[in-house]
Amino acid sequence: MTKVGLGIAVGCAVASSVIAAVMVGRRVRSRRRWWKVVKVVDEFEENAVTSVGRLRQVVDAMAVEMHAGLASEGGSKLKMLLTFVDNLPDGTESGTYYALHVGGTNFRILRIQLGGQRSILGHDVERKPIPQHLMTSTSEELFDFIALSLKEFVEQKGNNLQIPQVRGKDIGLTFSFPVKQTSVSSGTLIKWTKGFAIEDMVEKDVVHCLQKALARRGLDMNVAALVNDSVGTLALGHFYDKDTVAAVVIGTGTNACYFERADAVIKCQGLLTTSGGMVINMEWGNFWSSHLPRTSYDIDLDAESQNPNDQGFEKMISGMYLGDIVRRVIHKISLESDIFGPVSSKLSARFALSTPLLAAMHEDDSPDLKEVARILEETLDIHDVSLKVRKLVVKVCDVVTRRAARLAAAGIVGILKKIGRDGTGGITSGRTKGGKSGKMRRTVVAVEGGLYTSYTMFREYLNEAVAEILGEEIAPYVILKVMEDGSGIGSAMLAAANSARSVDTVQVL
Repeated sequence: MTKVGLGIAVGCAVASSVIAAVMVGRRVRSRRRWWKVVKVVDEFEENAVTSVGRLRQVVDAMAVEMHAGLASEGGSKLKMLLTFVDNLPDGTESGTYYALHVGGTNFRILRIQLGGQRSILGHDVERKPIPQHLMTSTSEELFDFIALSLKEFVEQKGNNLQIPQVRGKDIGLTFSFPVKQTSVSSGTLIKWTKGFAIEDMVEKDVVHCLQKALARRGLDMNVAALVNDSVGTLALGHFYDKDTVAAVVIGTGTNACYFERADAVIKCQGLLTTSGGMVINMEWGNFWSSHLPRTSYDIDLDAESQNPNDQGFEKMISGMYLGDIVRRVIHKISLESDIFGPVSSKLSARFALSTPLLAAMHEDDSPDLKEVARILEETLDIHDVSLKVRKLVVKVCDVVTRRAARLAAAGIVGILKKIGRDGTGGITSGRTKGGKSGKMRRTVVAVEGGLYTSYTMFREYLNEAVAEILGEEIAPYVILKVMEDGSGIGSAMLAAANSARSVDTVQVL
């Protein structure tokens, strides 16, 4: 070989070695970046773990807090509010009833025809936006608008029904704002939320304001029940199934209620009801326990929220927040590595990723996860993400959803434990008379809210966790039943259940 040839050969060898070294270096750096990403996700998953043992600790904590909230005002994070509802629909109701659901920038009007034998013969509903100027005007103007809308609904949907023909008809009012209930059909507004700011309404009786507006519009109708969403869901569940003892709403927000013995409400000694019990509005979104698997992302979300140190349980399980937790994890990953490319400014925007989009990514079953790629690009401005990274995003969605669903399940079992329906205490815990060999009582929990009804993975994780916590002996006796529009139909049914009363069936001595 000539000197020239030898030089070329050596040069090629050196070049090859350099190229190989560069490639190896890139692979090493790529692996290091990926390990950083995996570490972020693994740490998050570890801190968010919901083992059956931990869930049972949450169950116990929920039951303890329920006892404390019933014992004294301010004794627990759970408010455990009296609803004065002691008589739930049982399916024998008949006749035509109306409902109004005032819960935000829209309100709904409903009319249902009940035929007895747990049957609904007819159901009409109309949704109307509340003009923005009325959200900050006066109570008279707001309720005049609502009364006029009801009058128009009666005339249009009543099959030529004339206004005099609705005389004495009963209405259920679902008012989704903080209210201090004073009877089944009265309660004072504590404060406005959701953009409303009508100053002359605060500390006024909501039902009284509506009744005056109905009278001004010539509607001789009676508001027979004032309820919130979860109580309406319980009413609807009990109408269809007498074994329904509790209700949970898991949607944008979350809450729960259940039927409690009157003598268990220690903070209201002397409470007497005809039925011997009363529906308790837990306001369970504010539940907190050191056993809840809180992560750094939850801490940051809470600190940046409008209500720090408040609604801790809700911030871990409800649709308002789950998408934002996923966004925060993705943002952390993008700061640790360049697998998402340049850091998108949208990753810093609170609530940029909604929970419906989280669900769409989580349930993307296409081979190349096209929906995940589309949402990352259109919502978070993250482009050209590899399939491996898309799978990682799906895993983050799974961790967040699984934790939320399993914690909600623990909350449900906590309610059952408090009322003796979880099977842990023999005769006192859900068994019919006859000793330990007695048959377990069937227990139904009504569930409403888009997170449970529309998000398949969330629903499956929740159902699975309830069964795991209860165990194979007890789980078959506990049924979760989906309810639709408890906040509307259930409210009208409560009006029906309370319409025939001539005296108040709840007394505080």
